[in-house]
Amino acid sequence: MSVETKEIRNIAVVGHNGTGKTSLVEQMLYYTGAIAKAEKVDSGKTVSDYTEEEISRKISVHTSLNSTQWMNKTINILDTPGTADFVGEAICSFRTAEAAIMTVDARDGAQIETIKLWRRLDQRKKPRAVFINKMDKERANSRDVLDNLAEEFHSNFAPVTIPMGYAEEFKGVINLIENKAYFFKENGKEEVTDVPSEYEENVNTYREELIEKAAEGSDDLIEKYFEEGTLSDDEIRRGLREGLKNDSVVPVFVGASDKGSGITSLLNFISNNFPSPEGICEYIIKEDGTEERNYPIGAKSVAEAYCFKTTIDQFSGKLSFIKVVNGFVGPDTDLYNNEEGKKGRPGKIYRALGKKLIEIDGLNAGDIGIITKFEPAKTNSTLVGDAQDKIKFMALKLPQPIYELAISASDKKSEDKMNDALHRITEEDLTFEMKFNEETKESIIGGMGELHINMILDKIREKQKIQINTKVPKIAYRETITKKSGLSEYSHKKQSGGHGQFGRVVIEISPIERGQYYSFENTVKGGAISKGYVPGIEKGIHEKMEEGFLAGYPLVDIGVNLIDGKEHPVDSSEMAFKLAAKGAMDVALAKAGCVLLEPYCKLEVFVDQEYLGAILSDLSGRRGRVLGQEDMGHLTSVKAEVPMAELRSYAIDLKSMTQGSGSFELEFDHYETLNGKLADDVIAEAKREREAQENA
Repeated sequence: MSVETKEIRNIAVVGHNGTGKTSLVEQMLYYTGAIAKAEKVDSGKTVSDYTEEEISRKISVHTSLNSTQWMNKTINILDTPGTADFVGEAICSFRTAEAAIMTVDARDGAQIETIKLWRRLDQRKKPRAVFINKMDKERANSRDVLDNLAEEFHSNFAPVTIPMGYAEEFKGVINLIENKAYFFKENGKEEVTDVPSEYEENVNTYREELIEKAAEGSDDLIEKYFEEGTLSDDEIRRGLREGLKNDSVVPVFVGASDKGSGITSLLNFISNNFPSPEGICEYIIKEDGTEERNYPIGAKSVAEAYCFKTTIDQFSGKLSFIKVVNGFVGPDTDLYNNEEGKKGRPGKIYRALGKKLIEIDGLNAGDIGIITKFEPAKTNSTLVGDAQDKIKFMALKLPQPIYELAISASDKKSEDKMNDALHRITEEDLTFEMKFNEETKESIIGGMGELHINMILDKIREKQKIQINTKVPKIAYRETITKKSGLSEYSHKKQSGGHGQFGRVVIEISPIERGQYYSFENTVKGGAISKGYVPGIEKGIHEKMEEGFLAGYPLVDIGVNLIDGKEHPVDSSEMAFKLAAKGAMDVALAKAGCVLLEPYCKLEVFVDQEYLGAILSDLSGRRGRVLGQEDMGHLTSVKAEVPMAELRSYAIDLKSMTQGSGSFELEFDHYETLNGKLADDVIAEAKREREAQENA
């Protein structure tokens, strides 16, 4: 059965790796009756972690969609990975869910991925709650964690449940709104009772804190709280509900997912107080290419949806995860992908419980589901029920790859298998890139880290039974000039019987603004060169710029002025002038102060403060320029500009320097001049490679 929009809850469960996200989701599915038993992650049998790599490595790699029901609400739970290598999977859930639950370890508080994911939620103004997990573990302390979160994020944290004891003494949780205690039972569900007398004083203290925080969810509640000093239970709920929706209040829950503790209160709160998709505004792309968030879910009757994730299943084929924004999408709904000019009908619509697909009659606005083998759908595509509907929903905003390898196969047959497998992965995983670098003649793959890339390659090697060779990619340097060449002349003459070849070209080259690449001016006077030969001259110039001068790297940012020349009535041709132009470029480049350019990247590193000194020293050793630092509590963000050549192994080196806790984001920024011994080494290496190719 399809579900009304107001009865839907879409939530993303996010957090640092190892904070118990999958265990929490497993217990939520067990409590709601979706599964008969809650399995442990170590068993390899959890609903969310069902792929071979997740089972063998015992970590989440993919976002898993799990639909269940509680208190007449349909809850679509997106269980996300917590490792930085798979951040793209978390981002697709942020795009789709109306709210998030951030799991935090009761022993460690905010960790590096907690902070980075929180920032991404802030950027989207996404409502969120916190689940402080693992209260049954040694060193667990929810009060310390709550204070740590307030210090890190400066948000309005409102405790909804509190623990009954810590670590070995942990017995369950107390719901401050209901004023009820929930004791966990081994291998069973929670048992609700009145609050034991020994906790009453603690309950009163925390309830006062809850009331104060809940009041900030609404202006009228703030006024009442100032006047009367308290709120009713219903007013507390309203304050939390409104505050959550407008992202001014962060409800906090505690529990132990391995024990099934804290689940009932969390599910009740999700059903009663988390926002439904109804009226929530989606991001669209306007005709001028700008983004706008003013498109409410459920406001129109025509079918409109977008695909936020694609996977390839060995049995079901291509699975397209879609969110319906407006109207109804059923098996017989005509859906158009207007960008690609494709049309089709889904045939079947499914809900998901991990890898299990459950067929339904369709999806209403705000709902999430899966369609299979649907050709018009791919990740980021907009799907509409009217061919004239020109709406376009915003694509996922994914980070640039930070780790690259050059790859090759042992033979042509293996290469074809490798390329086919890699192309399929690029359709599923948009943070994974594959490209051929025309300059270095290498096939390059890029991803979010060493683990990300290695898992992909290991999977292909195992499935395809082929050998894949990897190496550090070459750097795509550039060449340019630093001064005017003065007049530079070259005559191409060739006589071999019959018509000969003749063309004389006089040019001057000069540096132009970085990034302009090339400009051409024809100032020839008196018809010394016919206009019909000028295209040949430009071809020669472009060919020389592609060939390079110092080390065979493309020349850029050069202005060419064609000043004079000479032609022959019989022997001149476009080819002759092309060769003359190349020769003139060689003469000019020899006088124009040619230099190498190397690519620079913008780098942002996230590290614990204890490693800050080592990071700054290391960046200096990599010829980096530190642009600034941002204090993020016990973490520091360091922004720098660093040559790409110095960052090829940074994903591995940073883990070594920070004992695996550091992470970074990277994007290409600009080119800068490379001089001295480093430039000499690059030129010498390029010469050796050319000689090796010539002698091969």
